Amino acid sequence: MRNYSIIFFLSLVIFSCSKTENRDTFPNIVFILGDDLGYGEIGILGQDKIETPNIDELAKSGMILTDHYTGSPVCAPSRSILLTGLHSGNNPIRGNDEWKERGDVWSFEAMFDNPELEGQRPLPDSIITVADILKSQGYKTGMFGKWGLGAPNTNSIPNNKGFDFFYGYNCQRQAHTFYPTHLWKNKERHILDNQIVNKGRLSIDLDPNNEESYIKYNQKDYAPTLIHQEALKFIERNKDDRFFVYYASPIPHLPLQAPVEWVDFYKEKFGDEKPYTGGSGYYPNQYPKATYAAMISYLDQQVGELVKKLKEIGKYDNTLIIFSSDNGPTHIKHVDIDFFNSAGPFLNSENTVKGNLNEGGIRVPTIVTWPDVIPSGSESNHPSTFYDYFATVSDLVGVSPPYKTDGISFLPTLKGKTQEKHKYLYWEFPSYGGQQAIRIDKWKGIKKGLFKGESKLKLYNLSVDSKELNDVASKHPDIVTKMENMMKEAHNTPSMDIFKIPVLENDK
Repeated sequence: MRNYSIIFFLSLVIFSCSKTENRDTFPNIVFILGDDLGYGEIGILGQDKIETPNIDELAKSGMILTDHYTGSPVCAPSRSILLTGLHSGNNPIRGNDEWKERGDVWSFEAMFDNPELEGQRPLPDSIITVADILKSQGYKTGMFGKWGLGAPNTNSIPNNKGFDFFYGYNCQRQAHTFYPTHLWKNKERHILDNQIVNKGRLSIDLDPNNEESYIKYNQKDYAPTLIHQEALKFIERNKDDRFFVYYASPIPHLPLQAPVEWVDFYKEKFGDEKPYTGGSGYYPNQYPKATYAAMISYLDQQVGELVKKLKEIGKYDNTLIIFSSDNGPTHIKHVDIDFFNSAGPFLNSENTVKGNLNEGGIRVPTIVTWPDVIPSGSESNHPSTFYDYFATVSDLVGVSPPYKTDGISFLPTLKGKTQEKHKYLYWEFPSYGGQQAIRIDKWKGIKKGLFKGESKLKLYNLSVDSKELNDVASKHPDIVTKMENMMKEAHNTPSMDIFKIPVLENDK
């Protein structure tokens, strides 16, 4: 990892004192991040079973980024890459890690009794986020939803990483229930009217075809609703200021829990289905497909309500809205990604969606609207990624990043101007066997099984093979050699041993 020599507080002073012209014209920014939302799970990108009219309308009003990538195929590193502008060869957080040496970190009871068991590995104190940049330029900054980048007892919580206000889950494991005992409001726990319900199989004395058997899995305080309400109130409170809303929704990531009215809608649409009786660390559900679709339609409803609020306060026309997902869809069988064609034009399989550096795991549905600037109904195939957001935001407000990031601003793309291109896009992932991937123009290279040692690079021509079915490495040895060299260039040794892939360190 790079040796950052900047002094954090000095950097903030420099930001705050920077001379920026036309500050009054800066847009508000609302970044909506779905959780495990597949490329093919919204209507405008081909979904024909789940209804997403509000997200589709966003696309019709703005620009679809057809070749936009997350920074990683799982939650924590993709969020870290989004906020810091550092790709996974340089980022301090390169995988999900539950910091289990602290104790019983998977127990809801233990975490309720001891909040120090919550949360994931923290970002270093030296790291400055997109929120820090915007706050230094006079933005009111709010974070709503799932954090996953530092436990309550660390300096790496939203309020210490650039956000004026935070409401949601500090911990990704807590987000495995949408009826948690508590959420966090800034630095304090907000206790909810829910009971702890442990995951596992439906009791054998309960009828899986009887709705009464599932009552305990649906309680009173539904976290996605509470988070959404706080986001709307934040926008209302700050309507006379510039604001940045990071809306990191916990849905449609499992568990299968959704508002009853949306579940009923899809029960009628889909008809009877086989109940999911539990296991795999998730709650039982009588109508798994209907509930999964219900979560996505509820997220869509919330997108519509955010847009409505912006219009009510007269801010919609000068608000940059970005809608995306943290990674590809889950491969858990009771979601049935084949039924929904969740990966869209990419391959639906356990080895090619979430947790994998294949297109289905990292190419994510991305829509950008800004009525004053972006032409409606437009589309761009410029290859871009999560680590471009830091550069884009810095470009937007006219400041220089405090350290060298890996991104390139795609603001020119949004404005219809000449766009600088990446030499390559790079990913590494120290899980699911150890993986690396790189994209150069139409070419995509992937290595898997790196924990077993050296791995042969597979090469795909994405312009004719979006499903990555035909390895053409043997036909293009020059491209393979170029990619191998660039992969070595992109990788730096992680600061945390937990994220090391030994063969990459041996290669340096």
